[in-house]
Amino acid sequence: MSTDRTPSQTAGPYLSIAMTWPDGPFVVPESTDGAVWIRGRLLDGVGEPVPDGLIESWQADEEGRFAHPAAASRGRTSFRGFGRCTTDEAGRFGLLTVVPGPVPAADGQPQAPHIDISVFARGILTRLVTRLYFEDEAAANAADPVLRSIDDPARRSTLVARRGDDGYTFDIHLQGAEETVFFDV
Repeated sequence: MSTDRTPSQTAGPYLSIAMTWPDGPFVVPESTDGAVWIRGRLLDGVGEPVPDGLIESWQADEEGRFAHPAAASRGRTSFRGFGRCTTDEAGRFGLLTVVPGPVPAADGQPQAPHIDISVFARGILTRLVTRLYFEDEAAANAADPVLRSIDDPARRSTLVARRGDDGYTFDIHLQGAEETVFFDV
């Protein structure tokens, strides 16, 4: 018997070691006006939950600005722009945040409000990167250069979060017929 790690063992089940984030799933404090939950499930290729995954988010604030040291001088000190949470036994995750404002693309044109998502899980040697868009931003989504680059509307829909009671629902499918679009970055 070999004690060497196999590829399926390199990213888990050790995700909690050195991967914790002090603010966890709170991109904004719980008392933030307009805060919404992004809730979803991380699912494998046959729709089974991935109980030991890690979801990270990075985004702009409501005005399309990213968090950085100059933010305090603009009066905004509570927006972190980053969140990290593990999935539970049912593959569920949740991030408390705000709906971001549009940010410019490389050509200066506005991108639709979106959240960048990274996924880590067992058997994944390099993080998977995707985006979350909001279903109630239909006009902005239709003009977004990244969404427009995906020809198949069914594939494009894997990036759009649905409105829920206290925020949005966004399931991430790692493989299979409903596989989420992932980007090579």
